[in-house]
Amino acid sequence: MIFDVVTLFPDVFPGPLGAGVIGRALARGIISVNTHDLRSFAGDRHRQVDDIPYGGGPGMVLKPEPIFKAVRQIQESGDAPCVLLTPQGRPLDQALATELATKARVVLVAGRYEGFDERVRTGLADYEVSVGDYILSGGELAAMVLIEVVARYVPGVLGDEASAASDSFSDGLLEHPQYTRPVDFEGQRVPEVLLSGNHEMIRRWRAEMATERTRARRPELLEPSTRSAGTRVGNKGESK
Repeated sequence: MIFDVVTLFPDVFPGPLGAGVIGRALARGIISVNTHDLRSFAGDRHRQVDDIPYGGGPGMVLKPEPIFKAVRQIQESGDAPCVLLTPQGRPLDQALATELATKARVVLVAGRYEGFDERVRTGLADYEVSVGDYILSGGELAAMVLIEVVARYVPGVLGDEASAASDSFSDGLLEHPQYTRPVDFEGQRVPEVLLSGNHEMIRRWRAEMATERTRARRPELLEPSTRSAGTRVGNKGESK
């Protein structure tokens, strides 16, 4: 799978994506992260990509022309939906991650300043995605989060394909407690059921613990409307 990132700061990539399972997937060519400097698509010698907002107000707004030019040039190589990283977008959750993982290629546009000219949203974006209810200075970190989350569902990225299926939120619940050696640590013992060897009892225990933990920490996830719509992780964040 190919991730094309349109950004004002291409040098920050791959950043943390270069480590761990994602780093190994990059090294093996299972996924690719290509960066595209937005300023190289500007139409003037000053490489200006932002301007003051019509109607007044603080800050600067990213102009539509460079973004359209960048995304359309990338899309000339084949179908690649455009994803805007924006605090106004759909919350990034497991359902959206698995959907994006079915794409051969996606274009991620990282916002900055006061955000995008509205015509980028209405005329170019296939998805608008947020990684949380907070504000970042720009969409680069948000793009990295999205790449990390989506890449886990690309075949071959994880050593054990079952790992992603058992993660928190994969079934709408938080993950059950996990234990490893030693059996007893400072008086805290591993639950006997996990030592029993009875796989059906272990499966039931884990399901009960996942539901109990979700009820205690994220009760809204147990609401029917939430379970049917997919787990919510957040809905604001990357740039204004």
